[in-house]
Amino acid sequence: MRNTLKAATLEAKFPLLAVEHDCILSKDADITVAFEVELPELYTVTGAEYEAIHAAWCKAIKVLPDYSIVHKQDWFVCEQYRPELQKDDMSFLSRSFERHFNERPYLKHTCFLYLTKTTKERSRQQSNFNTLCRGHIVPKEIRDKDAAAKFIEATEQFERIMNDSGFIRLRRLMSDEITGSATEAGLIEKYFSLSPENTACLQDIALAPDEMRIGDNLSLIHI
Repeated sequence: MRNTLKAATLEAKFPLLAVEHDCILSKDADITVAFEVELPELYTVTGAEYEAIHAAWCKAIKVLPDYSIVHKQDWFVCEQYRPELQKDDMSFLSRSFERHFNERPYLKHTCFLYLTKTTKERSRQQSNFNTLCRGHIVPKEIRDKDAAAKFIEATEQFERIMNDSGFIRLRRLMSDEITGSATEAGLIEKYFSLSPENTACLQDIALAPDEMRIGDNLSLIHI
């Protein structure tokens, strides 16, 4: 007897349901707000500044409601350095510095932050606790419009606290930046292609116990 693999669509496996009002909605009725994060340069922060950054994170996290998830995601992509030699106001040393690193490989870093509002039911979700064991499919907390509005207000306060610290800059991603537009690829499309560039080409996805490959790109995940 020959074993055959059942084909499944990517839409059926992907946990996201929709993107509305600049928020990501999951199939479990979770609400997520996404930010692009600008971090300070490496080796430029003193000990006192590290303490201030840590205090800002703690203060910002405390304003989030219960059962919230804070997920910081860092993308490191190996690229070749492209100097900016077209500027007219560059000095001789600056131009020599740019030429010195021309086409040298480096890791391009991009950081994202996701704030997710879950429910008490999600914290105790197991394989034997599914929608058949509940009296309603959508959690009561999510159906409460006031709870969703309070979460959005908390994320805005979170953003203000981090930006006021002066060390970390948060910028909320809009719907077009998440799903993409007719001219530019969105965050979801870049996620599927393992590339931060504007790519509109879907490639084969191979999932194995030891690696994940999309086209010719390999993904290394550190948790």
